[in-house]
Amino acid sequence: MTSPIETVAVIGAGAWGTALAIAARRAGRRVTLIPRRAEQADAMSRTRVNEAYLPGIELDPAIVVTADETAAFGGETGAADAVLLAVPAQHLRAAIGRTGPRWRNAVPVLCAKGIERNTGLLMPELAAELLPGHPPVVLSGPNFAREVALDLPAAATIAGSDAATVAALMHALGTRRFRPYASDDPVGAAIGGAVKNVLAIAAGIVEGRGLGENARAALITRALVEIRQLALAKGGRPETPMGLSGLGDLLLTCTSRQSRNYSLGFALGSGEKLATLLAGRRTVVEGVATAAAIRALADRLGLDMPIAFAVDAILHRGAAIDETIGQLLGRKFRTEIEAAG
Repeated sequence: MTSPIETVAVIGAGAWGTALAIAARRAGRRVTLIPRRAEQADAMSRTRVNEAYLPGIELDPAIVVTADETAAFGGETGAADAVLLAVPAQHLRAAIGRTGPRWRNAVPVLCAKGIERNTGLLMPELAAELLPGHPPVVLSGPNFAREVALDLPAAATIAGSDAATVAALMHALGTRRFRPYASDDPVGAAIGGAVKNVLAIAAGIVEGRGLGENARAALITRALVEIRQLALAKGGRPETPMGLSGLGDLLLTCTSRQSRNYSLGFALGSGEKLATLLAGRRTVVEGVATAAAIRALADRLGLDMPIAFAVDAILHRGAAIDETIGQLLGRKFRTEIEAAG
């Protein structure tokens, strides 16, 4: 039987990492939050607020903040039973590389939503490669960091191959207002979280272009088909895309400008330039890199993902938005079942 998880370290102190640290402390765990930069750690230790990413929300005094990543494996709160990796997806390899030799018995919990651009690896595939003997767990779902930090009701998927480990994490992080649900499909959960970022950019473009609510509803429905298609091709379960890490996350990010990906798409659809938008952002928009990774992965698997491909074409191949929309709308008519194949 897996031991209870009492001590949690969170590597990465963006909005999501900070919110998860707050949630874990609220659930009664001993928590260490580890920003990448020493100056951010010093400021947060002094003010007890992450002004850069979650302004106005105070950290529990018991949360230890330090830039020393070794603290996750034996610092002030003790060696962590679980390490939540809340760094951007394209930085996960480097984060594990810096800490990998020290992991011992800690459970790696993957909180980033993306696909590594250079390799096409899903986050659990990457973690399994770098941390042999440490089966990774995926934490995903329809969660805006600020709402979780404010203790507004939310739910998430915790997906892993070992049921006892998943159960221990559910009890370690769950409260009445942050409700985890168990899954044994980390691949499907990871795909839902990664692909929805790209599809949310498409939904934002639809609104920014003024194409209407009908168009957005149709896009979300067809986007879910693309998530399911890739999940099945990678060995995921067919029901996973219908859960919190698939449909739930897709609905959230395709309908709210709180979503970084949706707001980027909205700005693009309104006529702004990608380079200008990215230069002015403090936070990472995961869907930008993931769009290219999905295109390459789908090509290798022989999959047709027209919405994801359209986003990649707009972001990375110089495609004009109106022309790309016209190509999508000009695809041949098919039955709904055929189009879901």
